[in-house]
Amino acid sequence: MIWRLHSSLSVFLYLGSFFSSTVSALSPQFISCQVQKPAGQSPLEGCPAGTLYVSANVSESSFANFTRVQDAVESLPDDGNLAVILIGEGQYFEVVNVTRSSPLTILGQRPSSYSSVPISTPFANASQPNLVQIFNTVFVENGIDDAATAVLTVAPNGAAALIGAGTTGAPAQGAFGNVDFKMYNIDIQNRASLTFAISQALATDISYANASFYGCGFASFQDTWYTGKNASTYVVDSVIFGQTDYLFGFGTAWFQNVILAARGCGGGTAAWKGTNSSLTERVLRYGAYIADSQIIRSPDANATLNITDDCYLGRPWNDWAVTVYLNTFMEDIIEPAGWEPFDSARPTIMNTTFYAEYNSTGLGGDTSNRIPLEHLLTAEEAEDFTVDGVFLEHPSWIDYDYLY
Repeated sequence: MIWRLHSSLSVFLYLGSFFSSTVSALSPQFISCQVQKPAGQSPLEGCPAGTLYVSANVSESSFANFTRVQDAVESLPDDGNLAVILIGEGQYFEVVNVTRSSPLTILGQRPSSYSSVPISTPFANASQPNLVQIFNTVFVENGIDDAATAVLTVAPNGAAALIGAGTTGAPAQGAFGNVDFKMYNIDIQNRASLTFAISQALATDISYANASFYGCGFASFQDTWYTGKNASTYVVDSVIFGQTDYLFGFGTAWFQNVILAARGCGGGTAAWKGTNSSLTERVLRYGAYIADSQIIRSPDANATLNITDDCYLGRPWNDWAVTVYLNTFMEDIIEPAGWEPFDSARPTIMNTTFYAEYNSTGLGGDTSNRIPLEHLLTAEEAEDFTVDGVFLEHPSWIDYDYLY
Protein backbone atom coordinates (compact mmCIF):
# COMPACT_ATOMS: atom_id res chain seq x y z
CA MET A 1 0.00 0.00 0.00
CA ILE A 2 1.31 3.46 -0.84
CA TRP A 3 0.82 6.24 1.67
CA ARG A 4 -0.82 9.16 -0.10
CA LEU A 5 -0.01 12.69 1.08
CA HIS A 6 -2.75 15.29 0.84
CA SER A 7 -1.53 18.33 -1.07
CA SER A 8 -4.79 20.09 -0.19
CA LEU A 9 -3.97 20.24 3.52
CA SER A 10 -3.57 23.79 4.74
CA VAL A 11 0.00 24.82 5.45
CA PHE A 12 0.04 26.41 8.86
CA LEU A 13 3.48 25.93 10.30
CA TYR A 14 6.61 26.93 8.47
CA LEU A 15 9.24 24.28 9.04
CA GLY A 16 12.22 26.53 9.56
CA SER A 17 15.54 26.01 11.27
CA PHE A 18 15.62 24.95 14.90
CA PHE A 19 18.17 27.62 15.64
CA SER A 20 16.07 30.77 15.56
CA SER A 21 17.86 34.10 15.54
CA THR A 22 15.69 35.67 18.25
CA VAL A 23 13.84 33.70 20.86
CA SER A 24 11.79 34.84 23.84
CA ALA A 25 10.55 31.54 25.33
CA LEU A 26 7.51 33.03 26.98
CA SER A 27 3.80 33.56 26.63
CA PRO A 28 3.12 37.31 26.56
CA GLN A 29 -0.21 36.85 28.32
CA PHE A 30 1.33 35.16 31.37
CA ILE A 31 4.85 36.52 31.90
CA SER A 32 3.80 39.26 34.34
CA CYS A 33 2.10 36.54 36.39
CA GLN A 34 4.94 34.02 36.22
CA VAL A 35 7.91 36.21 37.20
CA GLN A 36 8.79 36.04 40.87
CA LYS A 37 7.86 39.11 42.89
CA PRO A 38 9.90 40.85 45.61
CA ALA A 39 9.56 39.53 49.15
CA GLY A 40 6.35 40.69 50.76
CA GLN A 41 4.62 41.37 47.44
CA SER A 42 1.78 39.13 46.33
CA PRO A 43 3.01 36.52 43.86
CA LEU A 44 -0.35 36.82 42.10
CA GLU A 45 0.19 40.39 40.93
CA GLY A 46 -0.18 40.45 37.16
CA CYS A 47 -2.13 37.17 37.14
CA PRO A 48 -5.61 36.64 35.69
CA ALA A 49 -8.41 37.23 38.17
CA GLY A 50 -9.14 34.16 40.25
CA THR A 51 -5.70 32.55 39.80
CA LEU A 52 -4.88 30.07 42.55
CA TYR A 53 -1.40 30.07 44.09
CA VAL A 54 0.36 26.89 45.20
CA SER A 55 3.50 27.12 47.31
CA ALA A 56 5.19 24.77 49.74
CA ASN A 57 7.37 27.61 51.02
CA VAL A 58 6.35 28.41 54.60
CA SER A 59 7.40 32.03 54.13
CA GLU A 60 4.60 32.37 51.56
CA SER A 61 1.86 30.77 53.63
CA SER A 62 -0.07 34.04 53.81
CA PHE A 63 -0.29 34.13 50.00
CA ALA A 64 -0.69 30.45 49.13
CA ASN A 65 -4.10 28.92 48.58
CA PHE A 66 -2.62 25.43 48.65
CA THR A 67 0.67 23.65 49.37
CA ARG A 68 -0.02 20.79 46.97
CA VAL A 69 -0.79 21.05 43.26
CA GLN A 70 -3.34 18.23 43.32
CA ASP A 71 -5.32 19.96 46.06
CA ALA A 72 -5.57 23.07 43.89
CA VAL A 73 -6.71 21.01 40.89
CA GLU A 74 -9.37 19.18 42.91
CA SER A 75 -10.75 22.46 44.28
CA LEU A 76 -11.80 23.67 40.83
CA PRO A 77 -15.42 23.49 39.70
CA ASP A 78 -15.97 21.92 36.29
CA ASP A 79 -18.06 24.88 35.15
CA GLY A 80 -16.82 25.40 31.59
CA ASN A 81 -14.65 28.38 32.53
CA LEU A 82 -10.87 28.72 32.29
CA ALA A 83 -9.01 28.16 35.57
CA VAL A 84 -5.41 29.23 36.17
CA ILE A 85 -3.01 27.86 38.78
CA LEU A 86 0.39 29.43 39.52
CA ILE A 87 2.97 27.20 41.23
CA GLY A 88 5.75 28.77 43.28
CA GLU A 89 9.39 27.73 43.05
CA GLY A 90 10.10 24.37 44.62
CA GLN A 91 9.96 20.60 44.32
CA TYR A 92 6.58 18.94 44.74
CA PHE A 93 6.57 15.22 45.55
CA GLU A 94 3.15 14.15 44.32
CA VAL A 95 1.13 13.04 41.33
CA VAL A 96 -1.23 15.37 39.50
CA ASN A 97 -4.44 13.93 38.07
CA VAL A 98 -6.64 16.23 35.95
CA THR A 99 -10.12 14.88 35.23
CA ARG A 100 -11.70 18.33 34.77
CA SER A 101 -13.03 18.88 31.24
CA SER A 102 -13.07 22.70 31.45
CA PRO A 103 -9.95 24.61 30.31
CA LEU A 104 -7.06 24.63 32.77
CA THR A 105 -3.71 26.43 32.61
CA ILE A 106 -0.92 25.62 35.09
CA LEU A 107 1.99 28.06 35.28
CA GLY A 108 5.42 27.59 36.82
CA GLN A 109 7.16 30.59 38.36
CA ARG A 110 9.96 32.17 36.36
CA PRO A 111 13.04 33.94 37.81
CA SER A 112 12.55 37.58 38.73
CA SER A 113 15.37 38.49 36.35
CA TYR A 114 13.48 37.01 33.43
CA SER A 115 12.25 39.53 30.86
CA SER A 116 10.77 39.62 27.39
CA VAL A 117 14.02 40.81 25.84
CA PRO A 118 14.82 38.33 23.03
CA ILE A 119 17.72 35.99 23.65
CA SER A 120 19.98 34.31 21.14
CA THR A 121 19.09 30.66 21.73
CA PRO A 122 15.92 28.69 22.45
CA PHE A 123 14.90 28.40 26.08
CA ALA A 124 15.01 24.61 26.08
CA ASN A 125 18.24 23.50 27.72
CA ALA A 126 18.91 19.95 28.82
CA SER A 127 21.22 21.20 31.59
CA GLN A 128 18.94 23.88 33.05
CA PRO A 129 15.86 22.76 34.99
CA ASN A 130 12.79 24.87 35.63
CA LEU A 131 12.19 26.46 39.04
CA VAL A 132 9.16 24.20 39.54
CA GLN A 133 9.57 20.43 39.54
CA ILE A 134 6.76 17.94 40.15
CA PHE A 135 8.06 14.41 40.70
CA ASN A 136 7.31 10.94 41.94
CA THR A 137 8.98 7.53 42.02
CA VAL A 138 6.28 5.13 40.82
CA PHE A 139 7.17 2.29 38.47
CA VAL A 140 5.48 -0.73 36.94
CA GLU A 141 5.45 -3.72 39.27
CA ASN A 142 3.13 -6.56 40.21
CA GLY A 143 1.25 -6.35 36.95
CA ILE A 144 -0.12 -2.83 37.38
CA ASP A 145 -1.04 -0.87 34.25
CA ASP A 146 1.59 1.55 33.03
CA ALA A 147 -0.87 4.41 33.60
CA ALA A 148 -0.52 3.98 37.37
CA THR A 149 3.06 5.23 37.16
CA ALA A 150 2.34 8.62 35.53
CA VAL A 151 3.32 11.75 37.45
CA LEU A 152 0.90 13.88 35.40
CA THR A 153 -2.34 12.39 34.11
CA VAL A 154 -4.86 14.31 32.03
CA ALA A 155 -7.81 12.02 31.31
CA PRO A 156 -11.55 11.99 32.07
CA ASN A 157 -11.35 8.97 34.37
CA GLY A 158 -9.20 6.04 35.38
CA ALA A 159 -10.47 3.72 32.65
CA ALA A 160 -9.61 6.28 29.96
CA ALA A 161 -6.08 6.66 31.33
CA LEU A 162 -5.33 2.93 31.08
CA ILE A 163 -2.76 1.91 28.49
CA GLY A 164 -3.35 -1.82 28.37
CA ALA A 165 -1.27 -4.46 26.66
CA GLY A 166 -0.75 -5.85 23.19
CA THR A 167 -1.05 -4.07 19.88
CA THR A 168 -4.50 -2.59 20.54
CA GLY A 169 -4.18 -1.57 24.19
CA ALA A 170 -6.98 -0.88 26.65
CA PRO A 171 -10.62 -0.85 25.46
CA ALA A 172 -11.76 2.40 23.86
CA GLN A 173 -13.76 4.80 26.05
CA GLY A 174 -16.59 7.14 25.11
CA ALA A 175 -15.71 9.93 27.53
CA PHE A 176 -13.53 12.95 26.72
CA GLY A 177 -11.58 14.91 29.30
CA ASN A 178 -9.93 18.31 29.26
CA VAL A 179 -10.65 20.27 26.11
CA ASP A 180 -7.81 22.76 26.66
CA PHE A 181 -5.04 21.91 29.12
CA LYS A 182 -1.90 24.07 29.08
CA MET A 183 1.26 23.91 31.17
CA TYR A 184 4.16 26.39 31.16
CA ASN A 185 7.71 26.15 32.53
CA ILE A 186 7.31 23.12 34.79
CA ASP A 187 9.36 19.92 34.97
CA ILE A 188 7.50 16.62 35.30
CA GLN A 189 9.85 13.88 36.50
CA ASN A 190 9.51 10.20 37.31
CA ARG A 191 12.64 9.60 39.36
CA ALA A 192 12.04 5.91 40.03
CA SER A 193 14.67 4.80 37.54
CA LEU A 194 17.30 6.84 39.29
CA THR A 195 17.06 4.41 42.20
CA PHE A 196 15.72 1.14 40.86
CA ALA A 197 16.66 -1.06 37.91
CA ILE A 198 13.15 -1.02 36.47
CA SER A 199 11.13 -0.83 33.28
CA GLN A 200 8.20 1.50 32.57
CA ALA A 201 7.93 4.66 34.67
CA LEU A 202 5.86 7.37 32.98
CA ALA A 203 6.13 11.12 33.36
CA THR A 204 2.86 11.83 31.53
CA ASP A 205 -0.36 10.11 30.51
CA ILE A 206 -2.51 12.36 28.31
CA SER A 207 -5.59 10.43 27.13
CA TYR A 208 -8.92 11.54 25.65
CA ALA A 209 -7.86 15.18 26.07
CA ASN A 210 -6.26 18.16 24.30
CA ALA A 211 -3.06 19.29 25.99
CA SER A 212 -0.17 21.62 25.16
CA PHE A 213 3.11 22.29 26.95
CA TYR A 214 5.51 25.25 26.77
CA GLY A 215 9.08 25.43 28.07
CA CYS A 216 8.62 22.27 30.14
CA GLY A 217 10.80 19.27 30.97
CA PHE A 218 9.79 15.60 31.12
CA ALA A 219 12.13 12.99 32.54
CA SER A 220 12.26 9.24 33.03
CA PHE A 221 14.03 6.34 31.30
CA GLN A 222 11.41 4.08 29.71
CA ASP A 223 8.07 5.38 28.41
CA THR A 224 8.57 8.98 29.53
CA TRP A 225 5.88 10.56 27.35
CA TYR A 226 2.49 9.00 26.55
CA THR A 227 -0.16 10.45 24.25
CA GLY A 228 -3.06 8.06 24.64
CA LYS A 229 -6.14 7.17 22.64
CA ASN A 230 -8.16 10.05 21.21
CA ALA A 231 -5.63 12.51 22.65
CA SER A 232 -4.02 15.44 20.89
CA THR A 233 -0.83 16.91 22.34
CA TYR A 234 1.48 19.76 21.34
CA VAL A 235 4.87 20.24 23.02
CA VAL A 236 7.11 23.19 22.20
CA ASP A 237 10.46 24.50 23.43
CA SER A 238 10.82 21.65 25.92
CA VAL A 239 13.19 18.83 26.89
CA ILE A 240 12.24 15.14 27.08
CA PHE A 241 14.69 12.76 28.77
CA GLY A 242 14.55 9.00 28.27
CA GLN A 243 16.21 5.82 27.17
CA THR A 244 13.69 3.28 25.82
CA ASP A 245 10.61 4.17 23.75
CA TYR A 246 10.45 7.47 25.59
CA LEU A 247 7.89 8.85 23.18
CA PHE A 248 5.02 6.39 22.93
CA GLY A 249 1.30 6.45 22.37
CA PHE A 250 -1.85 5.97 20.34
CA GLY A 251 -2.90 9.55 19.71
CA THR A 252 -1.62 12.53 17.73
CA ALA A 253 1.46 14.29 19.10
CA TRP A 254 3.39 17.22 17.63
CA PHE A 255 6.79 18.03 19.16
CA GLN A 256 8.10 21.44 18.05
CA ASN A 257 11.59 22.73 18.90
CA VAL A 258 12.18 20.06 21.50
CA ILE A 259 15.36 18.42 22.76
CA LEU A 260 15.16 14.64 22.97
CA ALA A 261 17.89 13.83 25.47
CA ALA A 262 18.96 10.17 25.39
CA ARG A 263 20.11 8.88 28.76
CA GLY A 264 20.99 5.60 27.13
CA CYS A 265 19.81 3.37 24.31
CA GLY A 266 17.37 0.51 24.00
CA GLY A 267 14.46 0.28 21.64
CA GLY A 268 13.39 3.28 19.64
CA THR A 269 13.17 6.91 20.58
CA ALA A 270 9.49 6.68 19.56
CA ALA A 271 7.24 3.61 19.79
CA TRP A 272 3.77 4.38 18.48
CA LYS A 273 0.55 2.41 18.11
CA GLY A 274 -1.41 3.58 15.12
CA THR A 275 -4.89 2.50 14.12
CA ASN A 276 -5.94 1.05 10.81
CA SER A 277 -8.11 4.14 10.31
CA SER A 278 -4.84 5.95 9.67
CA LEU A 279 -4.75 4.03 6.41
CA THR A 280 -8.42 3.65 5.48
CA GLU A 281 -9.11 7.36 5.99
CA ARG A 282 -5.87 8.29 4.23
CA VAL A 283 -5.18 11.16 6.59
CA LEU A 284 -2.15 12.39 8.47
CA ARG A 285 -2.99 11.55 12.05
CA TYR A 286 -2.37 9.19 14.95
CA GLY A 287 1.37 9.45 15.18
CA ALA A 288 4.42 11.26 16.52
CA TYR A 289 5.64 14.27 14.55
CA ILE A 290 8.96 15.82 15.60
CA ALA A 291 9.83 19.14 13.94
CA ASP A 292 12.84 21.49 14.12
CA SER A 293 14.27 19.57 17.05
CA GLN A 294 17.41 17.81 18.34
CA ILE A 295 18.29 14.30 19.45
CA ILE A 296 21.34 14.48 21.72
CA ARG A 297 23.16 12.63 24.45
CA SER A 298 21.63 13.68 27.73
CA PRO A 299 24.06 15.57 29.99
CA ASP A 300 23.49 12.82 32.58
CA ALA A 301 24.05 9.96 30.09
CA ASN A 302 26.82 7.43 30.47
CA ALA A 303 29.96 8.92 28.93
CA THR A 304 30.37 5.85 26.70
CA LEU A 305 26.99 6.31 24.98
CA ASN A 306 27.76 6.02 21.28
CA ILE A 307 26.54 4.65 17.99
CA THR A 308 27.16 1.04 19.02
CA ASP A 309 24.52 1.27 21.73
CA ASP A 310 21.55 0.73 19.39
CA CYS A 311 19.74 4.06 19.54
CA TYR A 312 17.02 4.13 16.89
CA LEU A 313 14.57 6.77 15.75
CA GLY A 314 11.71 4.42 16.44
CA ARG A 315 10.18 0.98 16.40
CA PRO A 316 6.57 0.05 15.59
CA TRP A 317 4.45 -0.81 18.61
CA ASN A 318 1.93 -2.13 16.10
CA ASP A 319 1.77 -2.39 12.32
CA TRP A 320 0.09 1.03 11.84
CA ALA A 321 2.72 3.10 13.64
CA VAL A 322 3.45 6.58 12.27
CA THR A 323 6.54 8.64 13.14
CA VAL A 324 7.90 11.58 11.16
CA TYR A 325 11.01 13.69 11.76
CA LEU A 326 11.26 17.10 10.09
CA ASN A 327 14.36 19.33 10.12
CA THR A 328 15.83 17.49 13.10
CA PHE A 329 19.47 17.48 14.19
CA MET A 330 20.69 14.05 15.31
CA GLU A 331 23.92 13.27 17.10
CA ASP A 332 25.89 10.17 16.12
CA ILE A 333 24.04 8.03 18.66
CA ILE A 334 21.40 7.23 16.01
CA GLU A 335 21.99 3.95 14.19
CA PRO A 336 22.45 4.29 10.38
CA ALA A 337 19.39 2.08 9.70
CA GLY A 338 17.26 4.54 11.66
CA TRP A 339 14.46 2.14 12.57
CA GLU A 340 14.16 -1.37 14.01
CA PRO A 341 11.44 -4.02 14.46
CA PHE A 342 9.68 -4.00 17.81
CA ASP A 343 11.02 -7.32 19.07
CA SER A 344 11.84 -10.89 18.10
CA ALA A 345 8.13 -11.80 18.19
CA ARG A 346 7.47 -9.17 15.49
CA PRO A 347 10.74 -9.19 13.54
CA THR A 348 9.44 -7.35 10.46
CA ILE A 349 8.42 -3.74 9.98
CA MET A 350 5.28 -3.97 7.87
CA ASN A 351 4.57 -1.71 4.91
CA THR A 352 1.50 -0.40 6.75
CA THR A 353 3.91 1.38 9.07
CA PHE A 354 4.77 4.93 8.00
CA TYR A 355 8.23 6.17 8.93
CA ALA A 356 9.59 9.32 7.34
CA GLU A 357 12.29 11.98 7.54
CA TYR A 358 12.95 15.30 5.93
CA ASN A 359 16.17 17.29 6.12
CA SER A 360 17.76 15.41 9.00
CA THR A 361 21.17 16.81 9.93
CA GLY A 362 24.13 15.86 12.12
CA LEU A 363 26.09 12.61 12.02
CA GLY A 364 23.03 10.64 13.05
CA GLY A 365 20.97 12.36 10.39
CA ASP A 366 22.77 10.65 7.51
CA THR A 367 19.92 8.85 5.72
CA SER A 368 22.04 6.98 3.14
CA ASN A 369 21.71 3.67 5.01
CA ARG A 370 18.15 3.93 6.31
CA ILE A 371 15.83 0.93 5.96
CA PRO A 372 14.29 0.69 2.46
CA LEU A 373 10.75 1.01 3.81
CA GLU A 374 11.36 4.50 5.19
CA HIS A 375 10.03 7.53 3.26
CA LEU A 376 12.67 10.18 2.62
CA LEU A 377 10.42 13.13 1.95
CA THR A 378 10.97 15.78 -0.67
CA ALA A 379 10.53 19.44 0.25
CA GLU A 380 7.15 19.41 -1.45
CA GLU A 381 6.00 16.31 0.42
CA ALA A 382 7.21 17.74 3.75
CA GLU A 383 4.94 20.75 3.33
CA ASP A 384 1.96 18.46 3.93
CA PHE A 385 3.14 17.77 7.48
CA THR A 386 1.82 20.72 9.45
CA VAL A 387 0.08 21.29 12.76
CA ASP A 388 -3.20 21.93 11.00
CA GLY A 389 -2.66 18.92 8.77
CA VAL A 390 -2.06 16.31 11.44
CA PHE A 391 -4.75 17.58 13.83
CA LEU A 392 -7.22 18.05 10.96
CA GLU A 393 -8.02 21.55 12.23
CA HIS A 394 -6.40 24.79 13.41
CA PRO A 395 -6.31 23.77 17.08
CA SER A 396 -7.86 26.42 19.32
CA TRP A 397 -6.17 24.86 22.35
CA ILE A 398 -2.62 25.83 21.26
CA ASP A 399 -1.04 29.10 22.44
CA TYR A 400 0.20 30.52 19.15
CA ASP A 401 1.48 33.66 20.90
CA TYR A 402 4.14 31.67 22.75
CA LEU A 403 7.49 32.82 21.40
CA TYR A 404 10.50 30.51 21.27
